[in-house]
Amino acid sequence: MGHPVLPIAVIMERRALANRWQAQSWEAIGIIPDPGDAATPRVLLQDKARAQWLHGGFELELHRDEAENYYLNLSAPQPCVFITWRLEEELAVPKFVTVSYGEAARFMDANEQVDTAPMPRDMCDWLGEFVNNNYRPEPKRRSRPASFNGAKRD
Repeated sequence: MGHPVLPIAVIMERRALANRWQAQSWEAIGIIPDPGDAATPRVLLQDKARAQWLHGGFELELHRDEAENYYLNLSAPQPCVFITWRLEEELAVPKFVTVSYGEAARFMDANEQVDTAPMPRDMCDWLGEFVNNNYRPEPKRRSRPASFNGAKRD
């Protein structure tokens, strides 16, 4: 049986800055279902203050060994999608998309640029079904420290 896959596209936004050291900033601002025709980046909006680019062709693939990290994401106040991107020439290009805290942390540990975008409700439902079917929390085991064993009270 294959892994569940959801085709998506990433929206990257460039904002002009009034800053003498940096003229612009980039940020991943959202995801949408992949329209199927966005393999080549295309401009969605452009004016003097900002530009938005759509990058398609991504597949969000779920793996059972990441189920705990998906659960942690879903249990956060605002579940999110993690987007790893790199600046190539003058364009910010998404490279990897995940909903796993663990995968995102590994990219950040490798000094990659990782942004978050809110997870849409339908994606939360899709991920929640996967988590319900594949994640079983470890039972909490609490034991007394050895120093308490054999202690006598007067």
